[in-house]
Amino acid sequence: MKNTIKYLIVVLLCSGFLAACESMRLGDGGLSEAPASSGAVLDTLFSSIKDADKVLASAYQYLPYGLVTSYDSKMGNDFLEAITDHYVSNRHTEGNGPNDLYYVGALGATMSGHGVGSEAYRFGSENDYKAVRYGWYFIENAGKIPATSAEDKATVARMVGEAKVCIAIAYANMLRYVGGVPIIDHAVNPDETMNYARNTFEETVDFIVRLCDEAAPNLPWYTTAENDGRMTRAAALGLKLRILCFAASPTFNSDTPWHQQANTYHCYMNYSADRWTRAKAAADEFMAQLAANGYYKMIQAEPDANGVKTVRSYRLAYRKGYYNRGTTETIISIRKSNSSSYHSSVIKNQCDYGSGATLEYVNKFGWADGSEFPADFDWEHPEKQPFFESDPTGAIKIPGIETRDPRLYENVAVPGDIWNDGTVGRAYDNHRYHQDNCPGFLQMKYILQQNSDRTTPQHWCMMRLPEILLNAAEAYNETEGPQGKAMDWLNAVRERVGLCPLEAEGMSRETFRAALIRERDCEFGFEEFRWFDIVRWGLDEALTTPLHGLSSIGNKDSEATTFKFSVKDVYPSRIWWTKWDRKWFLAPIPSVEINKGYGMTQNPGW
Repeated sequence: MKNTIKYLIVVLLCSGFLAACESMRLGDGGLSEAPASSGAVLDTLFSSIKDADKVLASAYQYLPYGLVTSYDSKMGNDFLEAITDHYVSNRHTEGNGPNDLYYVGALGATMSGHGVGSEAYRFGSENDYKAVRYGWYFIENAGKIPATSAEDKATVARMVGEAKVCIAIAYANMLRYVGGVPIIDHAVNPDETMNYARNTFEETVDFIVRLCDEAAPNLPWYTTAENDGRMTRAAALGLKLRILCFAASPTFNSDTPWHQQANTYHCYMNYSADRWTRAKAAADEFMAQLAANGYYKMIQAEPDANGVKTVRSYRLAYRKGYYNRGTTETIISIRKSNSSSYHSSVIKNQCDYGSGATLEYVNKFGWADGSEFPADFDWEHPEKQPFFESDPTGAIKIPGIETRDPRLYENVAVPGDIWNDGTVGRAYDNHRYHQDNCPGFLQMKYILQQNSDRTTPQHWCMMRLPEILLNAAEAYNETEGPQGKAMDWLNAVRERVGLCPLEAEGMSRETFRAALIRERDCEFGFEEFRWFDIVRWGLDEALTTPLHGLSSIGNKDSEATTFKFSVKDVYPSRIWWTKWDRKWFLAPIPSVEINKGYGMTQNPGW
């Protein structure tokens, strides 16, 4: 996988290496579509490390990808963020997931027609079991690869570790969307009986953790430039920490089931403090490896000619952390293509429709010095400019000097900021290209400000070092409280963008938890964190509280620098605001999948 897995997309179907079998299939992808088992084919596939790497590349190919692309129907080419309180979609096209299924409450287990495939997750139709299939096929045949030297043996062992992490990622994806799932622990033979009972939530968690533990010893802590993008020991231990924090969270770790129909497939059905202790141990394991091996660190802001770190410089450091490939901040990087056109839907989705971020999300970002943005801010008579103030030197005409947390501007295009093609974005109401029903803010993340910002190959940074720090802080807070390491790790994330540290004195476990969740919201916007945080922490109010936007009238219709503001309701409304059911925390299992009879069952309420 030289040159950042440039040749990762290897579809073995096109090479004649697969033999389809139309027997009962697990998932629409079909685990029964296993690679052919004839001696001739095996000799070809595993005749060398280079050839076997093509099988492993297919496991990588089918890993989940969070960016909107024209090759993925997820949410009807919309964002997972659009079903949270952070964003509202006005993409009223046929098959749009947020508008057709979620906002109106039409999602269900027996859907047909254009709604099929527009869900956030459709069990059986996603690529997770394909990644599982190729991962196990590689593992079980790795012994056939000629490897006589110690170096070659270590390479094969490393590749087996990579395959296990790929399988673990696929199961982690399924767990977060649907709970416990059938565990496949081998390469499925096309002739075997498809009889796979659903495993419990606990069994699925333990399976993921076991794969990570087995993979870690044979993986390098980090990769060289030649192998950039491959799974590492840091990836295995980071994924383990993520899943243990997820599983220990209140929704799944409670004496009171999160839904009246929930059972052991959907949660633990009891509370145990040991689950947080287990997550804390995983945090300690990662941090011990980091202390021993180094390498991973957050990208830091560069000072200007006067030695000053500006809001702009903090913003650009933050951008490099989530956008650039091959940085010291990247823990798990998923690559699909080096072509910029592969990601054109990210821009198209925001540019063609009146969608955008909500005022509720924008208000979570504090001032540039780290102090909180007031909940009762008077938008019609602001005492302080909420986004930009005039540059007293006159050097910066547009947009001016940023007044808020640098991450706000990188996640959201606020009124007056440069957006997309080097011009002032159309977020404000009297912009000549303003779109109806826009909530007053646009998505900035992954779209950026200039065409030249998008010239490097993109990737889905599934896991960054800030997540490790905040997950570790979470586990420590739940076991020991907010003092010491928990606060240090939280403040390290804040410090990177120039925010003042929070003080542990007088802070309870509950107040720290709230601060931590807000920090995650500001750090990981549009990175597919908010939905899962709402679910695992049981933040019902985030889904049941009506949302708002910001009406902004600029002093010009194209290059506005000053604005008059007022709060407005967002369109469209959501059925959740009046008719809420916690069944939405886990996705429905399609009836067609259950009816195949291999052992999958329905989720609560569906």
